[in-house]
This record gives sequence, C-alpha cells and structure tokens, in this order.
Amino acid sequence: MAPGRKAYVSLIGDSSNELLKESNNSSNGSENSESTNDKHYTFEMVDESSQYLLARTHHRPRIGIICGSGLGGLAELLTNRHLFPYEEIPNFPTSTVHGHVGRMVIGLLSNVPVICMQGRFHMYEGYPLWKCAMPVRVMKLFGVTHLIVTNAAGGLNPSFNVGDIMLLKDHINMQGFAGVSPLTGNNDERFGPRFPAMNNSYDKQLREIAKRVAQETGIDRYMREGVYVMLGGPSYETVAELKLLNLLGVDAVGMSTVPEVIVARHCGLTVLSFSLITNQCITEYDFDGGANHEEVIETANLRQNDLNLFVTRLIESISVEVL
Repeated sequence: MAPGRKAYVSLIGDSSNELLKESNNSSNGSENSESTNDKHYTFEMVDESSQYLLARTHHRPRIGIICGSGLGGLAELLTNRHLFPYEEIPNFPTSTVHGHVGRMVIGLLSNVPVICMQGRFHMYEGYPLWKCAMPVRVMKLFGVTHLIVTNAAGGLNPSFNVGDIMLLKDHINMQGFAGVSPLTGNNDERFGPRFPAMNNSYDKQLREIAKRVAQETGIDRYMREGVYVMLGGPSYETVAELKLLNLLGVDAVGMSTVPEVIVARHCGLTVLSFSLITNQCITEYDFDGGANHEEVIETANLRQNDLNLFVTRLIESISVEVL
C-alpha cells in the first residue's frame, strides 16, 4: 500500500470515525495545528502521484480536463488511452458520487494529448478542500499548463434555460468567507505564492476562443456567461438562500469547481471553466417540485453530443492558438 494510502481509504470507509478523530484532535490546542498540517499533501506526495502516471504513459499533455457530474463521457472520446483508477494512484482520494467513474484518463483528443479526471472529489463527501483540489497539483507536476474545469450547475439567472452552457467569468468563494480554503495551512513556494491573486481567474483569451468555437459548432444559442458560486451541499438550496445569492449577482449554483480553480491559479495554470445548466433553481415558495441528482444526469446525457463536439473543437483551437 502506498504511503498515506491507509488514512485516505479509512476516510472513505468510515467518515464518521475520521470526523471523530479530528474532533478529538481539536481539543489538543496547539498540537492540533501540527496534526492538521501533517495531514496535508506534501510536495513529495503529490510528486509521487505525478511520477506514477509519468512512468506509465508516453503522453505528455499540456491540457487537463476535470469532468463534472454526468460529463464523464468526455473522457470516452480519448484515443490511445491509458486508464488509471484513482485507488491505484499513490496518495489519491476516491470519488464516491454516482456519475463520477473515478479514474484518470490520459490519451489523445483529436490528436491532442490531454489528461482527464473522470470524476472529482467534493466537500460533501467528507473531504477537506485541499484534498478535493490535490489532483490539480498532480496535473501541474505532470506538465499541464492549461486546465478546463466543467461542472453541472443550477441556473439562478432567470434568463438561463436547462441545457444552456455557462462560461465562468468569475466565482464567489462562499467557503472562503468562513476562512475555509484549499490553500489553508503551510504554503509550499514550489507550488505557488502565499497570497495568490484571484482576479482574472478565468482566462479571457480562452473564453473568447470558447465563444467562437460555440458559434462554429452551432451551439452559440445555448452559450451564456456568468458568475458561479460553490455551496457545500449535498442538500440543495432553500428559497431564501437562492434569493440571497441572486442579490449577490450569482448566475449559477454548484458544489464544486472553486477549490480546483483556486489551486490551479495558485500554481500558475491558465483556466477555462463552464457549467452545464442542468436544472433551474427554485426561487418561489409555492413550487411543489424539487431539484434532484437524477435530472442532473439526465440533462448531461441529453447534451452529451453537443458538449463532446464543443470540447473537442475547443481543445483543437487551444493547441493551435495558445500552446
């Protein structure tokens, strides 16, 4: 078993025990700070994960893709693929969510080498944010320079429709308001600076390329641009919470992406992100229905062909115009 692997498997197998241990540690005063820091992935642990992958594939991609709920079909497009289940990669967590296969896929997308996370990690699974975003650092050490982050989200903007694609122009880091960040703890300058800037997190050039590709592929009528917020989940939002988020200027609501983008920008990756709007947020009290994960998967399946074509053409354009 790889170093540190036992602890991570334990977390998935019995999250309540892990939470109890952390609660007990919190009573140890200053000792807890050292214990928490020790649990973080070190540079050497991340490098071990990266080296494991580098030694088992001849591909050297500069573009990484993170697939959101129901969007894992993107990874099936890759040819000459090498598949790495998360449980086989040293120090890696394991995805537990329906719609997330849980493996790293490295191969060619329209003859462009890419590395694709087919399934991600979430705060609501019991993982701290630094663990959710750890694979981004693995990609960085693997040689990735540009990251495409996808997610399924609820549309809060009343002009959005189910099936729309929203390019992220910004996000609201709600967890950060409470002092919870994937960068909390000791900072290793080999990854990035102690205080990274987060303006312009979503690259303008990549967004312009994405808009053009959407027009070329005939899906521009579904293309939107807006602000995304991540909430902790796994429960969906109350009407009052959505009304508050609307006042803050939020266009789409989800349960992922922000930690990965923060870590990506911290380590110097150029980021493009988009949300597939899989449901409309409920902002009226007399509405009888409710959001559910099944409609998220269903909408993703309906839009799969359009998204596959969009991302393929997007990768082609980035490889020619940017890399």
